Amino acid sequence: MERRQLLVGAAVLGTSMAVGWCLLHGVPRPLSRMFGKAGIASKHRHITAAASGSPAGKLALDPSRYPKIRRDESILETLHGVEVADPYRWLEDPDSKETQQFVAAQNELTSSVLSQCETRQQFNDLLTELFDYPRYSCPRRHGHRYHYSYNTGLQAQGVLYSQGSLEGEESILLDPNTLSDDGTVALSGTAFSKDGQLMAYKLSSGGSDWVYIKVLSVDQETGETADLEDKLEYVKFSSLAWTHDHKGFFYNKFPEPKKGDLGTETDINLNQQLCYHVLGQPQSKDAIVWACPDHPAWMLGAEVSADGRFLLISVREGTQPTNQLWYVDLQALPEFSKEAALDFTPYDYNSGPKALPVVKLVDDFEASYDYVANEGTVFTFQTNYQAPLYRVVRTDVEFPSSPSGWQDVIPEHPKDLLDWASALKGDVLVACYVADVASNLQIHSLASGSTQHEVKLPGIGSVTQFAGKREDSEFFFGFSSFTEPGATYRLDTASSNMEPQLFRQTKLKGGYVPAPQFVTKQEFAISKDGTRVPMFITHKKGTPLDGTAPTLLYGYGGFNVNLTPGFSPTRLAFMLGYGGVLAVANLRGGGEYGLKWHDGGTHGNKQNVFDDFQACAEYLADKKYTSADKLIIQGGSNGGLLVAACSNQRPDLFGAVIAQVGVMDMLRFHKFTIGHAWTSDYGNPDHAEDFAYIHPYSPVHNVRAPTGGTRQYPAMIITTGDHDDRVVPLHSHKLTATLQHVLAGHEDSPQRNPLITRIDVRAGHGAGKPTKKVIEEAADSFGFAAKVTGAKWVKE
Repeated sequence: MERRQLLVGAAVLGTSMAVGWCLLHGVPRPLSRMFGKAGIASKHRHITAAASGSPAGKLALDPSRYPKIRRDESILETLHGVEVADPYRWLEDPDSKETQQFVAAQNELTSSVLSQCETRQQFNDLLTELFDYPRYSCPRRHGHRYHYSYNTGLQAQGVLYSQGSLEGEESILLDPNTLSDDGTVALSGTAFSKDGQLMAYKLSSGGSDWVYIKVLSVDQETGETADLEDKLEYVKFSSLAWTHDHKGFFYNKFPEPKKGDLGTETDINLNQQLCYHVLGQPQSKDAIVWACPDHPAWMLGAEVSADGRFLLISVREGTQPTNQLWYVDLQALPEFSKEAALDFTPYDYNSGPKALPVVKLVDDFEASYDYVANEGTVFTFQTNYQAPLYRVVRTDVEFPSSPSGWQDVIPEHPKDLLDWASALKGDVLVACYVADVASNLQIHSLASGSTQHEVKLPGIGSVTQFAGKREDSEFFFGFSSFTEPGATYRLDTASSNMEPQLFRQTKLKGGYVPAPQFVTKQEFAISKDGTRVPMFITHKKGTPLDGTAPTLLYGYGGFNVNLTPGFSPTRLAFMLGYGGVLAVANLRGGGEYGLKWHDGGTHGNKQNVFDDFQACAEYLADKKYTSADKLIIQGGSNGGLLVAACSNQRPDLFGAVIAQVGVMDMLRFHKFTIGHAWTSDYGNPDHAEDFAYIHPYSPVHNVRAPTGGTRQYPAMIITTGDHDDRVVPLHSHKLTATLQHVLAGHEDSPQRNPLITRIDVRAGHGAGKPTKKVIEEAADSFGFAAKVTGAKWVKE
C-alpha cells in the first residue's frame, strides 16, 4: 500500500533488505513501529573481561599477520567522570589517505584468509542456484493498470512491469538494471498519481540512503512511458504523496550536503523539510510546506487522505513508536482549484506571507497514530494510545477532542499484536495480527469493527506483502515461511467466496520444493530474569541432534522490528550445504509482542536483549542442537551491535560471528548521519544517566581478553560498505582495529581465531544491493564461518 512509504522506517536501523522490500512493495505496516514480560531495568554492569574464552576454531591466523594500525593515544576524554580513550578516531574520516590504506590492508588480509575456506565456492554455487528463481511483488492497481516488480532470479535489481489487466500483456515500466553498469542503482520507492498516469519514483546509488526523485508518465491504454524533465535532489527518508489534481506531490529533503560523493559522508542529518513539487517547475521553486528549525532532529512524513481532501503530517522524534499528528484541509485553502496546480508559495515556511492553516490534532509524543481511512472529517486511525498491542479508533476532527475520548473500532486484543490495518471499498477493514510471531489475517467491518471473516493462511508464516486500496474491493497478499519461497493470493471482498485464491506460486529452480524435507518448531529459552524468549528452529528432517550440527543463530532485538518467519535463500543454502540448523530468536526490543516487549529491550533495559540472545545460545547447546564450537551467530545493523556485544560478554558460547554493518561505537553513534534518531531506542550517551548503561555494553569500549579457557574471542568477520550512510563504516573499522590490537597485538597473544573485516565498495546498508554482491558477501561470510566451525559440505 503505497501510502505507507513513510520516512521513519528508513531512519530505523532495521533489517535493511527486508525493510527496503516492504517500503517498495508494501506490507502496510505502520512504520512508526516496526507478550511476555516487559523485563526489569538492567543493573549497570561493570566492565570486566569474560571468564572463559571461545573454543579454538579450525582456522588459525597468527597475530603477526594483522596490519599495523596507528593508535592515537592523545585522544582521551572524560565523559561523565569516566576517562574514555578513542585511539582510532582518525578512522572516522573516510576520505583520509590513512583510512583508505587501512581499508586496503584489511581487505588484503581478509582475501588471504578467505582463500583457505574450501567450501566458499561451493556455497556460492549453491546460493546462486537457489537465488535463481522468479520473485514477484503483489500486483497493484493504479488508474486502469496493474503494476508489479519482477526479478527473473539473478538480475541485479527487480524490474517494474505494467499490464492493462491481470491477464493482459506485460510491458516494462522501469528497469533499474539499465541505469548503471554495475547494478548498484536501485529503485527505492514509487508513488502514482490518483489517475495512474504519473509515477514519481526514487532512485538510490551505491547503497546510499540519499535518493533523487524522477517522474514518469504512463499511458493508461498502452502502458508506454516517457520520462519527464523533473528531477529532485538531496532527498532522504522521504515520503511521496500526490495531490489528487495530479499536478504535484509532497516530498522531503535536507539542506544540500557539503560533499559531492553522496553516501560516503558522515555529516549529521538535521533540518529535514517537507516540500511540494509542481510538475514542470525546477526544484528551486518548490515551496517549503513545513519545517521545524526549533527542533532540527524532527522528521516530517506526509500522506494525502484517500479522498484527496486532507494533507496528513506525521511528526516524529527519533524511532520510538510515537508521533504528533497534524492535518491541513486542502480544499479549504483559497488557492485550491480543480484546474490549476495547488500553489503553496504563499505558505512557504521561510518566505510566504501566509501561515499554513495546520491543525495539530495530536501535539505530543505520547503514542503513535497511523491513518487508516476517513469519511469526510471522520477519521479512523491505528494507535498504541493506552494500547501496547495496538487498536483501531475513530474521531471526528471537526470536533477535536483528546485521544482518550476517541471511539474504539477494534479494541486492543488481549494477547496478539495488531500489526497493521487497511481499509478497502465499502465496509471492509483488513487487519493483520501477529500471534506468537506468526501472521493472522482477518476481515472486519470498517463501521463497527466486528470480525467478519478469518482469512485462512497456508500455514505458520508471515504475510510479507499487501496491496489494496480504499476504492477497490480486491486485495493481494504475499505469504512465506522459512522453507517456502512464498505465493501471492488474491481475495475479492465483494465476492461470495471469501477464501483467498492462489494468484501466483513462487517456485525454486527445477521445481524444487524444500518444505516437505524440513521441520520448523517454536521453542522458548528462559532469559536471565525469567522471561520466556521465543525462537523458531528449522532443520532438515533426519539431522542428528546430538550437539554436532553446525547451527546459525540470528537475532536483532530493537526498534520494534518483528522477526516473523520468512524465506531466505542464504539460510536454505546453509541448511542444505552444511546440514545446518537455523534458529531465529525473537528478542526483547523487537515488536513481536507489542510495546512492553519493545520497551523491555531499550534504554536501560538493553542488556536484556543480550541476555535473551545468550540464553538462546545456551538453550541450543543444552538441547543438543549444537555445541559452542559449532554455533555461528549473525546479526546486521542493530543486530551487528547485538552479536558484537555478546561476543564481548560471553565469547565461550560461540564458535564464529558474522557482524554486519553494526553500530559498534555507542558513545558517538548519534554524531553521524541519522544516528541521532536512534537515541530514542538506545538513549543518549551525552546524558550521564544514559551513559551509565550504554558504556558497559558499547562493543568498541568493551573488548577484553578472556581470563580463562582458551583466552580467545570467537572468529569474527565484520562486514560493512563504503557507501553505508545509515551506520557509517567507521563503526566497523574502529571495532576491527580494537579487536586486533587488544586480542592479537602482542607476541604472546593466544588469539588464533581470525578477526577480519570485509569492506565492500559501492555498497551501503543493504537495501538495493545487487544480487551478485549479496551472493558474494554471503559466500564469503558463511564459507569463513564453516571453515572455522569445521562444518563439512554435505550437499551432493
